[in-house]
Amino acid sequence: MTLLTDAMLAAAGAFVLLSIVIVYRIVRGPTMQDRVVAANVVGTNTVVVIALLAAAFDAPGYLDIALVYALLNFLMSIAISKFTVERGGVM
Repeated sequence: MTLLTDAMLAAAGAFVLLSIVIVYRIVRGPTMQDRVVAANVVGTNTVVVIALLAAAFDAPGYLDIALVYALLNFLMSIAISKFTVERGGVM
């Protein structure tokens, strides 16, 4: 392993730790908006972790997975926001 690979793996580990901390906000968020934003951040961190692993292991196939996951994360955020608005959970 090279120094660059180690740095990418360390960064991926840092993003995973950050996501674990953000899960607290998903569980305990005082408002629905906090939970939606936290879930979106966890999804975005997952995309970054997958992209870092793709670069670290020189596996460009992982980038396809990251792109699909980013699209699903976006659609999930839109769906939850629409569900929240329809149920009157927004202000």
